[in-house]
Order: sequence, then C-alpha cells, then structure tokens
Amino acid sequence: MISAREENDALENAYVPEHTVSMMKLISGGEPFLTDGYLSFVAGNWAIVVGYPLHGTFRSGHFSRLIEDTIERLRPDALWFIAPEPVSSLARLCHERESDDYYTLTLEGFEAKGDLRSAVARASRRLQVSNEKAISTAHQELVSEFLDREKPAPRLRQLFLKMPDYVPHSDTARVLTARDQDGNVCGFFVVELAAANFATYVVGCRSGRHRVAGASDLLFFEMVNLARAHGKRYIHLGLGVNEGIRRFKKKWGGVPSRRYEFFGRSRAGPPFFEALASKL
Repeated sequence: MISAREENDALENAYVPEHTVSMMKLISGGEPFLTDGYLSFVAGNWAIVVGYPLHGTFRSGHFSRLIEDTIERLRPDALWFIAPEPVSSLARLCHERESDDYYTLTLEGFEAKGDLRSAVARASRRLQVSNEKAISTAHQELVSEFLDREKPAPRLRQLFLKMPDYVPHSDTARVLTARDQDGNVCGFFVVELAAANFATYVVGCRSGRHRVAGASDLLFFEMVNLARAHGKRYIHLGLGVNEGIRRFKKKWGGVPSRRYEFFGRSRAGPPFFEALASKL
C-alpha cells in the first residue's frame, strides 16, 4: 500500500494517465504500491507495473531488475507492464507486445481552428452538453451500441465496461454528455481530473442511432473548457490506437508526446488481462 502523502506526490508529478492512483485502483481492482519510484498495482495472482518513474529518468537496466524482482517476489500468474522504450531483456519473457504513442494537447495558447469552431457551433445548436457524475442506463446502452458497431480490441472493450463501476466511485471523474432535444444521449466523454497538471481523456463514444454531426467535436471543445477551468496545463488524449483515432486527435492539435511500450506475461499463455488495461 502507499500512503496518502505518496499518492499526493504521484499526482503532483504525474505525466502519464497510469500515474493516477485512484483511477488505476478503481479500474484494475489492484492495491497500489511504490517501489524505487515506480507505481504498481497488485491483487491476487496478477500485477501491473507502470514503468514511467515518478522522479528521475527511465533506465532500462534498473527497470529490468525491478521486473525480475517482481516476478521472483510475487510469482504472479499474470504480469502487465508498460515502459517508455522497448526493453529487449524483458521482451523475451513476454507473450504480448504492443507499441504506440501517447497523444497530448497543450492548452496554453490553444485555439480551435475555424472549421472546428464551425462544427462545434453547428452541433451546439442541436445538442446540450452536461457535466455529470454517473454512467446511466442510457450511457450503457450507447456503450453496447458502440461496442457492437466498432468491435474494439478486448482490453479497450473491457475499459468501456468498467465505467459504471469506476465513475460513481471516483471523486475526480466527470462525464461530459451530449443530448439532443428529445433527451437522447448522442455521445459522451469520460474525463479524469485527479492529476495536478493534466486532464485525462479516459473513453468516449458517439451514437449511430441518434447521430448528430459534430457531436464528438462539441464534446472535445467542452473537455478543453473543463480542463482549463481546473487549471490543467494539458490534456492527455491517450494512445493513437488506429488511424481514425489518430486523425481525430491530430485534428484538434494533439501530438504524439511520449512512447508507450506494452509487455504482457502470463503463465497460462496469451491472451491475458483483457479486463485490465488503460488504453488512455
């Protein structure tokens, strides 16, 4: 377990979404620990290690020893860890590997381009955005529709399905919800505000059944306003994931700002941890 002081230090020095202790604890179900400046989350027969040090720079040799020690001490059936660069000495131990980039949007001096402002203005004439603290039945129905339509990767799918448990138990999560004049949920974003310097875009989706052009742009605009209202310097937009998502993030000024290397190890073999990931 980590102390309240250590958790506050993590939030003050956070620079990736996985440093948000409360969010990770609620979504994963693991207990947080701090070892040599690295956060980890452990429960039962699994462990998550966040390979982005809260202080100092990442050193692959040191991190390799930390992972090897974790395996030796805990002997977990499943181990999931991320790092800012490939670690060849650990890759051979793993069944799963992914590479991506974190995307971020700096808020200082940011102003939406003319075409985006037009899209937001058009959408705002048809939609009302509210700032909420719960995932309702209507949100869950939209998630089901979205998952059936888009068929995302298993870990991202499970992240969406975790929202009804995560949001109401988080003091710092917000749900920006766009509704039409009939009260239909046309889209929503979940945003986490715990980190001192940034807001985190957790998940978001829009409706195909109650489709309104520009709904996602309007929600993004309101996310920018929310982050600024809470004094954040930037927004963590999560990973690139695919070309469509990258295009949307870049359209709004998001840029790849840090590498993301995912490693997965399981005694039972792949796949594992389908219910535990932060593809932020």
